[in-house]
Amino acid sequence: MTNNEIRKDFSILKNLDIAYLDSGATTQKPNQVINAVQKYFENENANPHRGAYDLSIAATQVYDESKAKVAKFINAKSSNEIIYTRNSTESLNLIAYSYGMNNLNKNDKIVISIMEHHSNLVTWQNVCKKTGASLEYMYTDDNYELSDEEIKAKIVPGVKIVAVTQVSNVLGTINDIKKIAKRAHEVGAIIVVDAAQSAPHMKIDLQDLNADFLVFSGHKMLAPMGIGVLYGKEEILNKMEPFNFGGDMIEYVYEQDTIYANPPMKFEAGTQNVNGAVGLSAAIDYLENISMKNVEKIESELLKYAYEEISKLDFIKIYGPKQIEKRAAVIAFNVKNVHSHDVSTILNNSGVCIRSGHHCAQPLHRKLKMESTCRASFYIYNTKEDIDRLIDGLKNVQKIFSKYM
Repeated sequence: MTNNEIRKDFSILKNLDIAYLDSGATTQKPNQVINAVQKYFENENANPHRGAYDLSIAATQVYDESKAKVAKFINAKSSNEIIYTRNSTESLNLIAYSYGMNNLNKNDKIVISIMEHHSNLVTWQNVCKKTGASLEYMYTDDNYELSDEEIKAKIVPGVKIVAVTQVSNVLGTINDIKKIAKRAHEVGAIIVVDAAQSAPHMKIDLQDLNADFLVFSGHKMLAPMGIGVLYGKEEILNKMEPFNFGGDMIEYVYEQDTIYANPPMKFEAGTQNVNGAVGLSAAIDYLENISMKNVEKIESELLKYAYEEISKLDFIKIYGPKQIEKRAAVIAFNVKNVHSHDVSTILNNSGVCIRSGHHCAQPLHRKLKMESTCRASFYIYNTKEDIDRLIDGLKNVQKIFSKYM
């Protein structure tokens, strides 16, 4: 399928005259996902794992089947390693509370990269404050990457957790997770991977990466908001304590004690977002029908075209690796002497939707010596025409602010 053929499945892009270039924040939803959620509400809606009647059994079945699909999608060993949360942020918090708080001591270290989204940064700051552990950073080089030397210098004995994004939501840098995981395990650390910006865009093979934890959000990969995934190796999950308590996460409850259920149910207290799971399942079907290889091909072509066209504008500075093969389909940039919010507002008047601000990555922006940036992020439904609209809009920004440039 081509991106023009894919685009036909997205009603919002037919209903609105826009160039939607903010898929890094959230993706639009294809009709197949919308229809699957509607079908669930019309035919299968009930509380799973609770009723012996047919409707509850049907809800249980679609919920459990969706986890099996997620496990296959990322090549986990078992659906027992798949926990549903609200989003990547909640997944990271679950790891921080249930693993971090209980496994770190005063002299231990956590290592993250300067590229991290606040969700994979503030969580570990909090763990360090509560446990006395120290937080250290891997910094990017002149090409906005983590060098081998930096990885080896920072991931050393005494480091217990390495938490790193697979793809930077600002720079588009693709980190070598397999290499970082290998180094982490050599020094006795576990590795936590933020795949929020990678799972929707590239094939993930957990058996190859050997990550201990990996998280991503459904809403960034065509599914509804409110459903997130936490993968954890089963042997680690079995040793962890839950941080959320209530119904459906227990085996037996006595007046003074409780025996918890096995993972993943141990970490899923209360009624779950079944319609979100149905939507995520349909989103995976949609992506696999296209094939993740084709997803990468479409995005690579869009990124190459966008990078080349934006680079022709001498009033714009682009951030991130210069080599296209080293970056994902996101471009952060700034217009000379124009605030990112002003750029975004003017583009909006032309129906072009981009993100402006610090993108929940303030430490990275400080390293870049910038308060904020503009960000255009692409997905399978975008076209070269969308990028042309962006370029025309940026030329209009230059025209309006020319006397300040």
